[in-house]
Amino acid sequence: MKMKTVLMGAVASLAFAPAAMAERGSDGQLNIIYWQAPSILNPYLSGGTKDLESASMIIEPLARYNETGALVPFLAEEIPTVGNGGVSEDLTSITWKLKAGLLWSDGSPVTSADVAFTAEYCMHPEGGCAQASKFDGVASVEAIDDLTIKVTFDSPKPNPYGPFAGAQSPIIQKAQFENCLGAKAPECTDANFGPIGTGPFVVTDFRTNDVIQMEANQNYRDPAKPAFATVTFKGGGDATAAGRAVMETGEFDYAWNMQLAPDVLAAMAEGGVGTPISAFGTLVERLEMNLTNPSPDLPEGERATVAHPHPFLSDFAVRHALSMAIDRELLVEVGYGQAGRPTCNLVPGPEIYASTDNTGCLTQDIEGANALLDEAGWVDSNGDGIRDKDGVELKILYQTSTNAVRQDFQALIKDMWSQIGVETELRNLDASVFFGGDPGSPDTFQKFYADVEMYANNFDGTDPQAYLAAYKCGGEPKPDSQWQGENINRFCDPAYDALIDELGATADIEKRGELARKMNDMLTKDTMTIVPLVDRGRVSAKANTLGGVVLNTWDSELWNVADWYREK
Repeated sequence: MKMKTVLMGAVASLAFAPAAMAERGSDGQLNIIYWQAPSILNPYLSGGTKDLESASMIIEPLARYNETGALVPFLAEEIPTVGNGGVSEDLTSITWKLKAGLLWSDGSPVTSADVAFTAEYCMHPEGGCAQASKFDGVASVEAIDDLTIKVTFDSPKPNPYGPFAGAQSPIIQKAQFENCLGAKAPECTDANFGPIGTGPFVVTDFRTNDVIQMEANQNYRDPAKPAFATVTFKGGGDATAAGRAVMETGEFDYAWNMQLAPDVLAAMAEGGVGTPISAFGTLVERLEMNLTNPSPDLPEGERATVAHPHPFLSDFAVRHALSMAIDRELLVEVGYGQAGRPTCNLVPGPEIYASTDNTGCLTQDIEGANALLDEAGWVDSNGDGIRDKDGVELKILYQTSTNAVRQDFQALIKDMWSQIGVETELRNLDASVFFGGDPGSPDTFQKFYADVEMYANNFDGTDPQAYLAAYKCGGEPKPDSQWQGENINRFCDPAYDALIDELGATADIEKRGELARKMNDMLTKDTMTIVPLVDRGRVSAKANTLGGVVLNTWDSELWNVADWYREK
């Protein structure tokens, strides 16, 4: 019980920077730029960070993770634990209490019915919820009274904070979304682009993949917040232009994800009007290997589905050789400097969850990669420089989002792979489209109409259970899930699923660490389904006049935007 109590009681009080404001809206206009433009404001229909974070200004969860990774209450009165009676002794249920008097931005009361409906919305079997792993193991969600919600699990959950905690699992209004269940979810344009929320801002205009206009929520629970009356949330462009707009020209107050070479960042900071800010968390730039066939020769409903294994990436030797050929130290030097670290792990932290045995990829081995392919029967049979086997050539379509660092990585990796007899075609896609989740687009990272794709994401909080659960069998994007789902590469191993279930029922923190490390190694070292490259520090930029910013790598970067203010 001691380890259980420690795990369930690991929460901290919320500490914000002092808000130097006299009244709501007194600091005028706030300008934010995300060079990956938001496509939708419903996190349940998109896994893209730019969509999650823009939505976090409008809709909120019961609790968030602060800058230390500790869980702190937002819409909830307190964090339920075993100690305060909010989590049952047998760990099969958690009971949340809403703060009294909460209002939606339209002035109607927030009730437990909204929370229960949110679970129904994401758990609908035809909805293809992008955050389904947050509800893994949930048996029921009940509205006990207007302010009380009970979540019951199908087995003991030592970490019961998946549903309704963090930016990936906010509460949506039942009245607005109740006709948007299942397959109808993507059709509810007004709700998806302009959700009624409890956050500090409300949407006044949203031009998808371009700009969001917001104004202060007059029904926000703190009458003195937010300090800013209006917000322009600009999307698109590139990281270089975004960085300059904050650190050189002062057009914007905050720029997200400065994925720029270290010398470029240093030069921008000399502009004197803005400052880069950074912190490490769990953000890993990696390659996802497609285990299914993305060939356009297949019917649309079968392309990139489990019905058709990949013609050469199904071979472990090929995936292993591709990883062995990569010089990760060089990637870090070119792309991130001190804001990056080479890694072989999908889960690089916290320390207890980071595998220490998974270091084999850190040393480039071109000779070994060539030998491995030779042994597996992949040879250059016609002398054209491309290995082949049984009529299949090692020709890879490698896609990612448009960004200077990512295109540098693509060029470097293409050259490395050419040294082992692999031909690589590079494709880069507008980030707003790539991460957008539009079921009608062929270019989303969920559809994965390529052989290899590169991106980075991370998980809310400090526990990787829901993150690792994304790779369970059945969670793959497919036509009947509106091409939503987190199992991007269509990995499926019953032994892995059994470990996820065991992790969900394990209270001992040391044992949880052991299980998570084992699953990390299964995805990376043992199968090379995921090929990690760089453990990336989060780097953003803020205007020198912008106060209250607390960079957070465990939740949305905009988690405390209600507390931002203009320095006088």
